[in-house]
Amino acid sequence: MMPLIYAEKGQPQIIRRIGGSPEVKKHLEDLGFNVGGEVSIVSMLGENLIVKVKESRVAVSDELAKKIMV
Repeated sequence: MMPLIYAEKGQPQIIRRIGGSPEVKKHLEDLGFNVGGEVSIVSMLGENLIVKVKESRVAVSDELAKKIMV
């Protein structure tokens, strides 16, 4: 298991765990990040990641990406 930020670009990953405070978990869940769901990195822009989750593209900070374990 590793943080999403270290996953290989373009490779689908399964979300194993979401860390952080209850507010952070709720925010990520609202964006579509759920345990058991599939996510993949589309690109990296500075300190942000563009990720594909549930057929949508979402930008997350590297800080949030470190809380998503795949």
